[in-house]
Amino acid sequence: MSRVQGLRVKIFADGADLDGIVRMAANPLIQGFTTNPTLMRKAGVPDYEKFARQVLEAVPDRPVSLEVFADDFPEMIRQAKVIASWGRNVNVKIPVTNTRREFAGPVIRQLSEAGVRINVTAVLTVEQVRQIAECLATGAPAIVSVFAGRIADTGVDPVPIMRAARQALTARPLAELLWASPRELLNVFQADEVGCHIITATNDVLAKLSLVGKDLDDYSLETVQMFRRDAVAAGYEIAPTGPVAIAR
Repeated sequence: MSRVQGLRVKIFADGADLDGIVRMAANPLIQGFTTNPTLMRKAGVPDYEKFARQVLEAVPDRPVSLEVFADDFPEMIRQAKVIASWGRNVNVKIPVTNTRREFAGPVIRQLSEAGVRINVTAVLTVEQVRQIAECLATGAPAIVSVFAGRIADTGVDPVPIMRAARQALTARPLAELLWASPRELLNVFQADEVGCHIITATNDVLAKLSLVGKDLDDYSLETVQMFRRDAVAAGYEIAPTGPVAIAR
């Protein structure tokens, strides 16, 4: 685990399962939490505010990002101020645009100037990061969440984009770049190398932290043993036959 201990990037847990959040809160490697309406719906959360307050009660000492779900800018601002009032450790997630592709710059600027800690989310391009940086108050803490995993899903290497995004935020020293939607544990080390301040990952990705530094020969043997164990457990057989010609 020495490679993990040496990471500079902060690791946040992403999810909407309250029990899972509580378990992750007991892990000293986890330095914050994020969620969103889609994760909450998948987890069967029926009451947004009740769930949010339960999370904040379970995690009073680390940042928690909670998202607005309005689509018009005045209502986004109203929701953001209400959500921010639920706890001093809240970062309010603001989508970079609404569903009509309108840049949420006015929302970002107003909330940033009002002292609301925001997390601008669903960002996928360097140009969006530049636009966000222009709207952030100079001395205002903020998070900019670039969905590197979704960039990779399109067949594009996200590392150069994340490196450029980091550069685009240099004029806003209190703005932190977050690598969002990682697909594998390797992304944690990529985010660290790029200079991202934060990476947020679901519990299934974070569970692989225990594999860091594992001997690959041992891992190979364990994989062979798994295949053998499962074949035996399934009762698979190949019936005996006479001489068999090998297909070529």
